Amino acid sequence: MGTENTASGRKSRSMLRWQSKLILLAIVPVTATWVMLAAALVLKERASVVWLAGGISIGFAALVFALRAATAGAALTGGLFTAALYLQTPGWHTALWPLLALFLLTFGATRFGRRRKEALGTAEGKRGRTAAQVAANLGVAVLAGILQVLGHVGNFPGERALLVAMTAAMAEATADTVSSEMGQVLGGEPRMITTFRGVPAGTDGAVSVAGTVAGCAGAAIVVTVGALALQLSVRDGLIAYGAAVAGLFVDSLLGALPEQRGWLNNDAVNTLSTLAAAILAAFLVRMI
Repeated sequence: MGTENTASGRKSRSMLRWQSKLILLAIVPVTATWVMLAAALVLKERASVVWLAGGISIGFAALVFALRAATAGAALTGGLFTAALYLQTPGWHTALWPLLALFLLTFGATRFGRRRKEALGTAEGKRGRTAAQVAANLGVAVLAGILQVLGHVGNFPGERALLVAMTAAMAEATADTVSSEMGQVLGGEPRMITTFRGVPAGTDGAVSVAGTVAGCAGAAIVVTVGALALQLSVRDGLIAYGAAVAGLFVDSLLGALPEQRGWLNNDAVNTLSTLAAAILAAFLVRMI
């Protein structure tokens, strides 16, 4: 739940920039290849789906860039992920609805109390998020969607579990950003999750009551939207929510331990926490 904009965080990111590049290389080429193959297959029978996916992705990328919510590279990455999610779940019952909820909540939380964050030195850069940050927050959800489609085509069990995993990953990404951004503004002394000692706002691994409540509320909204859009059961929605909240605390533990020690950067922490939420959600769907 810690921010990624402290001085120590900037130094750590500089040393561990290879992790951000690795995340991009692991997710973006796979997604781009899948989108091209899926579009070529769908184009023959449902050309309107392909054109709609392209139009929505371009529109979303342009909007994000115009709002200065992301760099040009990040906007293109977001557009690619948008096309992938729509091709995975075309029509009105699409994963783009929880994605929209994620964007609105994180954008609003990032802009909320910006003057205070600038005074603390924890405000997000004026150019917005980078491509690696977008991949770290959304990549796991997109990959879960790819596996869901492949499972559907191959008639493998677990398709529903992957939809729940996708929802949990997006909810965790929302919770992480909202808790970090809102916690810095709403007040309350941040405490390290491992020692409960008070620390400055923006410290990696720090949590606050206000931030945690805000993050959990954000996750609940995304899960609700995702459950309605993807036609998940109440049970599946509760599993996705529980996994997202668990992933939020995994994020804090990773921030307090390996990130503080300079072993992981924030993009790696975000990727691992969304992955933890997705895996836990899929496991619980299959086991409960």
